Amino acid sequence: MSGWVFETTDRSFQTDVIGRSWEVPVVVDFWAPWCGPCRVLGPLLEQLAEEYGGAFMLAKVNVDESPQLASAFGVQSIPMVVGLRDGKIASEFVGALPERQVREFLAQVLPSEAEQLAAEGAALAAAGEPDKAEAAYRRALELDARCDRALLGLAPLLAERGQDEEALQLLERVGPGTPIRQEADRVAAALRIRQSGGGDVATLRARVEAAPGDLEARVALAQVLAAEGNYDAALQQYLEIVRRDRSFRDDAARKAMLDIFELLGSGDETVERYRSELAKVLFR
Repeated sequence: MSGWVFETTDRSFQTDVIGRSWEVPVVVDFWAPWCGPCRVLGPLLEQLAEEYGGAFMLAKVNVDESPQLASAFGVQSIPMVVGLRDGKIASEFVGALPERQVREFLAQVLPSEAEQLAAEGAALAAAGEPDKAEAAYRRALELDARCDRALLGLAPLLAERGQDEEALQLLERVGPGTPIRQEADRVAAALRIRQSGGGDVATLRARVEAAPGDLEARVALAQVLAAEGNYDAALQQYLEIVRRDRSFRDDAARKAMLDIFELLGSGDETVERYRSELAKVLFR
């Protein structure tokens, strides 16, 4: 196996292939030693993996040694080749196709021009070139308005310049059900939290202590605390608002708590504690 070609099994497939496909496309070759067409197609795929120099990885799956994996992919005839990108099947074929058709298959699996520009934008942003990064992201979106990586990459650059509304609009366009969507939700939550904060903590605390039922003062205090990163104290105030009047400001306190949960991530001790407390209030 070369640097671009590796063997994988039932046990390691999730990490080797699914996880890796978020970083680089992975082509999976289901084969067996006794399969004549496999001995024709396999070397061609390996040759192309070397030629493309890391543009994709080639994972070899011996169906005799990994029957569960072959079953999971519905392999009924080999060779069967599956291309994965971002955890999903991008294209597949069965049989020993000629080189021209295999290259056409790879074109469907490899990143589009828009996705390549988005990757260029990410590299420029990491290198401290925000203006050039923005230009790359915007060119990507001109080619593909639904390019998730460009949407997610451009939004923080705009937010850093205070263009929060445009950033939130971009994040809303990210497709559902992917880690990119999860990251977009986290970034959007952070922006909403930052937007909401404004005021003096001591003054707002005094207002709340003087009038515990003043929910306007209490939500303002929670917003400032959240914007400052004092999430535990903010969640305490939001929870009290939900206890007193869940419908206040169209359920704003509960929604704000969900934003903080999204920002901190599941598994965080503060999130788990307040998620439990919120459930008790909502379902008592």
